[in-house]
Amino acid sequence: MVFKKLKQAMGVGGPSIETVLRSAGTTPGGIVTGEITIIGGRYNSDIKAVNLALRTRVEVESGDNEYTSNLEYAKMPVAGGFALEEGAGHTVPFQFQVPWEAPLTHFYGQPLRGTTVGLATELEVAGALDPGDLDPIAVHPLPAQERILGAFGNLGFHFRNADCEQGRIWGVHQELPFYQEIEFHPPGQYAGGINQLEVTFVSGAGSMEVVLELDKRGGAFTEGHDAFGRFTVDYASVDHTDWESRLDGFLQEAGRRRGFF
Repeated sequence: MVFKKLKQAMGVGGPSIETVLRSAGTTPGGIVTGEITIIGGRYNSDIKAVNLALRTRVEVESGDNEYTSNLEYAKMPVAGGFALEEGAGHTVPFQFQVPWEAPLTHFYGQPLRGTTVGLATELEVAGALDPGDLDPIAVHPLPAQERILGAFGNLGFHFRNADCEQGRIWGVHQELPFYQEIEFHPPGQYAGGINQLEVTFVSGAGSMEVVLELDKRGGAFTEGHDAFGRFTVDYASVDHTDWESRLDGFLQEAGRRRGFF
């Protein structure tokens, strides 16, 4: 499938950008391929740079305030330093590697509500930068991520929402300045102890960290609090593990440590 976008850049009469994605679907660590064509406008232009950048909407906490921001977290130069004559075209193919820690946007082919990833084409002409529109990218789970998310579904957890939060997880090595939380409603056997489960993947080339956060709602005379669990998944052995039993054990152990169960 071919996705096209034609955008007039740098004002009326300026050059236009045509971005063609050969496929808008990938996985963490995967490759997005396509080509960019810059089409000259009504006058000659001095193209300084053409860049591709990944952006994701993240939640930011600042003091007592919270807001969302479109965060740019991966960038690649595509072309630059050429003269574009009036009406002329200049086409550049590209291969853009998605970071291993990129947030997921889909599961079982369905969108994960609350998370978006877009690829922007940035054009710099004579010192002025046009940040470009976003071409949406679908980031599907790695096989290991799909297996673990499926195991939670088999345990009775129901997907609620997904979002990205700016910041770092204590004790976990991160390349990106944010992380994704995939939120689930618990089934009956856990509902008495926890109100919500949040799952975070911090992936690398050969393994990933899985961080579980169990939220317990406070009662009339008690405060709400959280419990955390963390473990490493080796991609090579993921298919040889009974993840339903193992995840249940992690949840029970984390909950007992905090008196949830």
